Amino acid sequence: MATAVSAAVSLPSSKSTSFSSRASIISTDKINFNKVPLYYRNVSGGSRLVSIRAQVTTEAPAKVEKISKKQDEGVIVNKFRPKEPYVGRCLLNTKITGDDAPGETWHMVFSTEGEVPYREGQSIGVIADGVDANGKPHKLRLYSIASSALGDFGDSKTVSLCVKRLVYTNDKGEEVKGVCSNFLCDLKPGAEVKITGPVGKEMLMPKDPNATVIMLATGTGIAPFRSFLWKMFFEKHEDYKFNGTAWLFLGVPTSSSLLYKEEFEKMKEKAPENFRLDFAVSREQTNEKGEKMYIQTRMAQYAEELWTLLQKDNTFIYMCGLKGMEQGIDEIMSALAERDGIVWADYKKQLKKAEQWNVEVY
Repeated sequence: MATAVSAAVSLPSSKSTSFSSRASIISTDKINFNKVPLYYRNVSGGSRLVSIRAQVTTEAPAKVEKISKKQDEGVIVNKFRPKEPYVGRCLLNTKITGDDAPGETWHMVFSTEGEVPYREGQSIGVIADGVDANGKPHKLRLYSIASSALGDFGDSKTVSLCVKRLVYTNDKGEEVKGVCSNFLCDLKPGAEVKITGPVGKEMLMPKDPNATVIMLATGTGIAPFRSFLWKMFFEKHEDYKFNGTAWLFLGVPTSSSLLYKEEFEKMKEKAPENFRLDFAVSREQTNEKGEKMYIQTRMAQYAEELWTLLQKDNTFIYMCGLKGMEQGIDEIMSALAERDGIVWADYKKQLKKAEQWNVEVY
């Protein structure tokens, strides 16, 4: 059980990078997935040789059920499906990137009335209104959930998303708008939204409250980590208190694209011994070699420390965002692993098997 108190959620707006909307969260402060062999033996029976057949039964060893390192007890998946989605309502929808940011990203909150029981790290599907070119309902699009299981209002009756409006120019020079992202970014409070899921177990949080949790995000890939971090630092639970280290690397193109910056900085103030925060702003920052500061570039500055942490049983890596980031991170780790006589590809497989390397990229 947990009790909610009132706090202000700080979200950047189009004018500056700060927007304050009221929310109820769990916090003490205010914030701006029998063989049976037969054996024969010849024995002597007087003047005769007798063949005796003995049956020896061996039992296969009992199958050991794998115990997950993640918070997967009672996790529900696919409660709602495309043919029978849950219909919620938009309660809040606000732009959280600056006017000069390359693209718009919006934070939105939907009502669920507790009917969509999700966990931190899961996703929901959204079906945009209307029909496609063939007159059929639009296909669902999956989005990582950006709120903790308690939701932004602390009552377990809402779910939040972090969505970038998709607009691009095709080969013919025509402007194309992503159906679902534009539907979501244009939602007005009170509008209905069709929700499916929840889905996914790959990105569930580790059970160990003393774990080292390293989160690597680009852009809207920050969504599941916002849910992690709210549970870790803005909420109080009788059965969970985070005492480990949470380390977030967030990569974006410009400082006006830094999502939830004020929230993360507030967490850093609240728990300086437990939360580490590193931004990589590619169009504005460079490293000592003058190279653009991508997320892998920023990680390279901590390569030795990260490699040491990766060799511990209670370190968990989570990666969410653009697919290209994984290759850059592999390059960093390959060099360090090779130095120690380890093949990174094999070691990464071990980490995945142990649920310590978790990836959700697109």
